[in-house]
Amino acid sequence: MSLVLQSSLPYPNSCLGTSPHQQTRDTKMAGVSFCGIDVSMDRLDVMLLPEERSFSVSNSAAGWAALVAQLRGSAIAAIGVEASGGYERGVVRTLLAASLPVRQVNAYKLRQFAKACGVLAKNDPLDARMIASFVALMPVRDVAPKPPALERLAEILAVRRQLSDERVAAENASRLLEDPMLRRLSRRRIARLAADIDLLDKRTLEIIAANAELTHRYRLLTSMSGVGPVLAFTLIALLPELGRLTRRQIAALVGVAPYAFDSGKMKGKRCIWGGRAPIRRVLFMAAQSASNWNPVYKAFNARLKAAGKLPKVATVAVMRKMITTLNAMLRDDLAWADGRHIVPTTRLPAR
Repeated sequence: MSLVLQSSLPYPNSCLGTSPHQQTRDTKMAGVSFCGIDVSMDRLDVMLLPEERSFSVSNSAAGWAALVAQLRGSAIAAIGVEASGGYERGVVRTLLAASLPVRQVNAYKLRQFAKACGVLAKNDPLDARMIASFVALMPVRDVAPKPPALERLAEILAVRRQLSDERVAAENASRLLEDPMLRRLSRRRIARLAADIDLLDKRTLEIIAANAELTHRYRLLTSMSGVGPVLAFTLIALLPELGRLTRRQIAALVGVAPYAFDSGKMKGKRCIWGGRAPIRRVLFMAAQSASNWNPVYKAFNARLKAAGKLPKVATVAVMRKMITTLNAMLRDDLAWADGRHIVPTTRLPAR
């Protein structure tokens, strides 16, 4: 039992001392602090372990500066920040600019971790403590600073998804309208949403065209039949790791890797789990298009269905094959040639 978690457990006297396999780790970590930050709209609750130092600052530029000033006095090994719908962006940028080790903690994993530690209560200071304990014990990657262009693209894509969902809802509702005036209003609203989406697409292309590296990635991605502008935008903005990981890692990151569900003699069905849902959502539509128009994936999809695979299982397999192929294309700087094979290229010519 790590000393970091002793005070968090409901029965602190139930396990005295550290286990043999933890003693070496605790000795090596002596003098090193782990920080947990619980983010809300107007406040940051901070906990430093193992010194049990807690404080709070405002979630503003002045509060971020005060936070950095307080953390600089400690030997910080990791700073855990839970994703909070965007309220964490400012403090994460400030901590990265101060060269502090920031790690973004998955909210679901954090809650499961708290339950496994016997902590069932939930409040902001306690969440900060659990975040600090989580980054002290669990492997979490450091947050890499994003270029401003990618941050703008991610923000535009988030708004585009909202407008697309709103347009689909408006189109579905318009089919049931009988009053002529309501139908006119609905058509006007749908046209306005479509115009806004087109405006966002043009702005996205402008941002990509202004960056030579992003332009090259865009051309490599769209060289594959079935990969349109929306999927290319999404992969560039939300999956910067594409081309830098192994095929298994990239499939797991997107959420299209099958996981076993076996126990003893029972062999359960493999299923996908986790990953980045916004990417998977767009990739699903692209896989359906590729299954109809890309000769390679059309044959692959037909072969899976002939083997008895359900249509959705075959589509997920196409998704996995597409993302791993795109990962290899970016890694090796290769372009999809004519739908049958991949050819090398140094730089694709401008379209």
